[in-house]
Amino acid sequence: MTKDKHGSDGGSLIVRKFLLVASIASFATATLYFAGAFNGDTVTAQRFVDLQQGDKPHLGFRRAHAKGMCVSGHFESTGELASYSTAAIFAQGHTEFLGRFSIAGNNPTAPDLKAPVRSFAFVVNPATSQEWRVAMNTPPVMAVATPDAFFQQLQALSPDPITKQRDPEKIKAFFKAHPESKAFNDWKAAYVPTNSFAAERYHSINAFYLHNEQGEKQAVRWQAVPHDDYRELAELDKTSADALQKQLAQQLKSQSVKFDLLFTLANNSDDENNPTIPWPMTRKTVNAGTLVITDWRPQAQGKCGEQNFDPLVLPAGMSATADPILRARGAAYAQSYRRRATEKLLYGQSTNSQGEPNVSN
Repeated sequence: MTKDKHGSDGGSLIVRKFLLVASIASFATATLYFAGAFNGDTVTAQRFVDLQQGDKPHLGFRRAHAKGMCVSGHFESTGELASYSTAAIFAQGHTEFLGRFSIAGNNPTAPDLKAPVRSFAFVVNPATSQEWRVAMNTPPVMAVATPDAFFQQLQALSPDPITKQRDPEKIKAFFKAHPESKAFNDWKAAYVPTNSFAAERYHSINAFYLHNEQGEKQAVRWQAVPHDDYRELAELDKTSADALQKQLAQQLKSQSVKFDLLFTLANNSDDENNPTIPWPMTRKTVNAGTLVITDWRPQAQGKCGEQNFDPLVLPAGMSATADPILRARGAAYAQSYRRRATEKLLYGQSTNSQGEPNVSN
């Protein structure tokens, strides 16, 4: 009987691997159940992630935002949000955070500068009972307000399996049937990508509740607003597929990268459960503090590669709204995490659809 390098037999190793896979699957199924993924809706998390990953998934990678880089640093809280939330992270002081910048899409080798959306995810107080996980994107709103409509949107945007091209008429028909997409399309038409992850503005898109010591709750959205006090932005190599990653790595050699977290407070006329409607600029805003990024790592080497940035993981003093898109995100994140974790356990490394090792994960 063959032995592995630790002296155990190969059969036992296989058994242990499949027990780990079963454990992950069980945990993810429970997460999907409690997130409402199996409540009888037309679109399940499984179908949603199937559509995101395409017919040739990149095994071991996230099914959305597959390409990214790890960053880390600390959150400097101003304490100004403490009267709205009992969460310890909003008390004045410094807290460690781990983050990830990424681009849209399921291809881990896609060119940075061709992605239509950029993202910034992070977790403050990682690996504690008071974790705050955040997943933000450059658009300030969603195009649609329900998981079913979002699934249809992805279907309309999906390339033809034969021609590999999108169908403009199908896309046009979808948006014509969904007038709630106006704010999103207006943003898209006006959006001009910057030359750096560090210069973008990222949005929570969905709303959440803050809870104070008196038991009162306040609906909020927030933005990560970049500081503009850089001596100068590092040069962007537009010929590189990894242009944004290289630019940020170079930027961090000379100085830290900072974002203020600006919370917008809803009033009674705002619908916190509809992510397609922007809130007026006249709403009160509070600067919760500054994210200070001091280091980076390739995601294959950094801790963010294994992190699930599920926005439903919230500390005491915060809670989710009833926004159906927000609720569905947690289920989809769990499904994607289960698949890539299982693949890594089975294959020992990330591979592409042909079984060949991928460059990074």
